[in-house]
Amino acid sequence: MGPAVPVIELVLDRQDVVWKMFGSNSMVRVTKKSVDLWCLGVVDGGTIDGPSIVIGGLQLEDNLLQFDLQSKKLGFSSSILSKGTKCADYKFPTRKV
Repeated sequence: MGPAVPVIELVLDRQDVVWKMFGSNSMVRVTKKSVDLWCLGVVDGGTIDGPSIVIGGLQLEDNLLQFDLQSKKLGFSSSILSKGTKCADYKFPTRKV
């Protein structure tokens, strides 16, 4: 689950809809010469008008997402590392187009 840091909880449209991000999805390890530290893995969005939050690759890693295009909804899991697996372990079925 990554380094032992507080869990980040993004509360979405209702109090019971929460996306939890553990250390593996919020912290980046930096090792360079004699430096070995952990940094919060977010990017400054700057001052340009736009979304209040952008979910990046680090935050999405080892989370399952389901896009329901018809109803315009997004389903998500918190990190599946807590279940003892990771996305690289999944064998997704292939479809012929």
